[in-house]
Amino acid sequence: MIELTNKTEKNIIDEAALLVRLGQRIRVLRKERGLTIKELANNTGLSLRFLSQLEAGEGNIAVSRLAQIAIVLEIRLSELLLEVQESRNKTDMLRTEIDALLISRSENELMLVKRLVNLALGHHQRTAVGLLGLRGAGKTTVGKKLAAKLTVPFWELDERIEDIAGLSLSEIFALHGETYYRRLEVQALTEVLSRSQFAVIALPGGIVNNPEAFSLTKQHCLTIWLKANPEDHMERVLAQGDRRPMANRPNAMTELRTILMAREPLYQQANLTIDTSLLGINKSIENTLSELRRLG
Repeated sequence: MIELTNKTEKNIIDEAALLVRLGQRIRVLRKERGLTIKELANNTGLSLRFLSQLEAGEGNIAVSRLAQIAIVLEIRLSELLLEVQESRNKTDMLRTEIDALLISRSENELMLVKRLVNLALGHHQRTAVGLLGLRGAGKTTVGKKLAAKLTVPFWELDERIEDIAGLSLSEIFALHGETYYRRLEVQALTEVLSRSQFAVIALPGGIVNNPEAFSLTKQHCLTIWLKANPEDHMERVLAQGDRRPMANRPNAMTELRTILMAREPLYQQANLTIDTSLLGINKSIENTLSELRRLG
């Protein structure tokens, strides 16, 4: 059997890795031959449970049994074992290269690598509070005060997008279009989430229409929808001195209501909803802090 006695810790790890690679290779070959695991069990005389464990990398196997599997899978036993060994060599080489890259790196750099690997592998660790909502919902005002009370950084994602592009948002859309902006949205969000410190992020209002960016947001942020009625949205934007929503748009309020109605089902996917029209900004911050403490 592929089994050792008096093993060192390294040998135990190597054997476990070998069994995983062997199981993976058998599963791939079985599927390439169009066989179900039950059919493989019937054709080899091995139990379904044993083969399931083998493919999962959890079962030792005698060479004679492995030869039976090789015959059914139409591959020579020597070829099967060689493929597994070559896979091991490639994996070991990659590990060595990665280890070399990490030598002498600082703690902050290693933390950054850890965050990026977690993002790439889809390990869902909450690394930020993400504020959702249309312009005028209070994301910047609430976000800055919330970050101050939590003593963590505050990020305005649109500002980070402008920094990456070296252009204003209006220039990005005018010169490159929405597709380019959406790519920058993902890039900026990934960068902010990969930083070692927990943060509060004011997210672009339309991030819910970017599937990749919104998926990242939901996976790695505790999301809060700052809800407001259309009149408050418009009033707050105009109070900031931004007249663009009204410029040459006689139906601006109707358009705003339409956008809000379309996005509402997506905003409702947030972990929390805070109605800033109902509560006001200060009370909204208090309620948000209370909810964050409750959620730990």
